Amino acid sequence: MPRLLFTLLISFCLLAPLQATTLKIATIVPDGTTWMKQLRAAAKQVDQGTDGRLKIRYYPGGVMGSDQSVLRKIRVGQLHGGAITGGGLMRLYPDAELYSLPFLFRDLGEVDHVRQVMDEKFIAGLKAKGFISYGISEGGFAYLMSNRPVRRTEDLHGLKIWIPEGDQTNARAFNTLGITPIPLPVTDVLTGLQTGLIDTVATSPIGAIALQWHTRVKYLTQVPLAYLYASLIIKESALKRVSAADRAVLRQAMQDAFTRLNRQNRKDEKGALAALAQEGITFIKPSPQELAGWERHAAHTIAEMDDGRRFSHALLKQIEGLIQDYRTQPHP
Repeated sequence: MPRLLFTLLISFCLLAPLQATTLKIATIVPDGTTWMKQLRAAAKQVDQGTDGRLKIRYYPGGVMGSDQSVLRKIRVGQLHGGAITGGGLMRLYPDAELYSLPFLFRDLGEVDHVRQVMDEKFIAGLKAKGFISYGISEGGFAYLMSNRPVRRTEDLHGLKIWIPEGDQTNARAFNTLGITPIPLPVTDVLTGLQTGLIDTVATSPIGAIALQWHTRVKYLTQVPLAYLYASLIIKESALKRVSAADRAVLRQAMQDAFTRLNRQNRKDEKGALAALAQEGITFIKPSPQELAGWERHAAHTIAEMDDGRRFSHALLKQIEGLIQDYRTQPHP
């Protein structure tokens, strides 16, 4: 009888499913957007591919706070990961800021030329800090959106310009122009626009629509200020109980999702610009001379910050070299 009982217990343990691991991941991206639809599709793929052993629970729409708040909650174990913007990632890995330096890129061709070389370096840099990146998703270019037309540097004076909290690069760039920007978490920007605390933002057309910021501005200055991107990261230690096979399923599902996101975001960017025009937002095109002046000012600001302590001088020079190579090549 004891032997039979022992056999039954062993059989039950073998047949019982292993306890599922649930990864808790937060993002400021609202639910219902293309981003969240793709991430939810990936979560379903992970659930099915691991027979329920690995699940993902998302906290969208900024319910867990700003990128800074999400990173703090990851450090204390309240969350396991997040879909974090480039500005947030720099708190973990300072070189993550390089893609988003002001006036670094002029068009998406330059972006593609750089990213095919540099993405792997950025992902490796995050891993060295203890975080696994499952891909980089394009957010498009940030444009200045305001309640007064901005054609010249002088037009910026008197505007209440928002910058993300902790964004020292753009803070310094504005300060040297005699402008004091207003830092706020992304989650507080809409309220700031509604109350008049701020009246000018720099964001992508997709982001402006998704976050409803476009309802509070009248003009878009049609100059790409900075390249925006995000990455889904998970603290490596949170995966220690996940088998190698299930990690492979997670990686493949997320990589597939980010491939689709990058492809879809290119289409959505064009559609968002058209939608803003239909909403009555006026597009402003500065003169080539004014644009050249802004580029020189941005380059001067970056040079002042390039001391090897804020970000890697070698990586910055590699990116600038790739951009110059692209600009000297003929393009259709």
